[in-house]
Amino acid sequence: MLRFSQAREIGDFSKARRRGLFKQAVQAWYKRAFDETIGPRYLGDAPPPGVTKERYLRQYEAVKYLTDHFHEAPVWIVACLEDGPAPSRWAGASIYPAVQNMLLAARALGLGCTLTTRHLLYERESEHALGLPKDVHSYAILPIGYPMGKFGPVKRAALADVAYGDRWGEPYKG
Repeated sequence: MLRFSQAREIGDFSKARRRGLFKQAVQAWYKRAFDETIGPRYLGDAPPPGVTKERYLRQYEAVKYLTDHFHEAPVWIVACLEDGPAPSRWAGASIYPAVQNMLLAARALGLGCTLTTRHLLYERESEHALGLPKDVHSYAILPIGYPMGKFGPVKRAALADVAYGDRWGEPYKG
């Protein structure tokens, strides 16, 4: 069963959780995932198709900033499923369209929001910090707040740079 909750309402209401310390606990795992996996991948990989090195490094700096300030977002929405102790790979498929609608709504309201799953690199530890029961699993966290800068138009790579034709590796011809 699909469930969404503000982070401050998840799990038991211990004093630490009510004071927001659970966000700091999740953020510690989030940062560890950045330091061990995400950061080195960004710095070691070439930019994706259609993205300049300069833009890729700006994105890296934004990701690093989010990492360091993740716990400061005023609201987190945690997308969860009650799917038992061993969820299947496809169990969360219904979550992502709903999350996309939340992202679009936040942007329309002038709020900054992103879908992040990085906490899942330390899923057990993060879900424990969130106070989730053993049969409830998080699939995404949406930190929401007011953006520091201005929203601009969203830039997308050309379809031919990211899509294949009828078979994997076959150029897309439109």
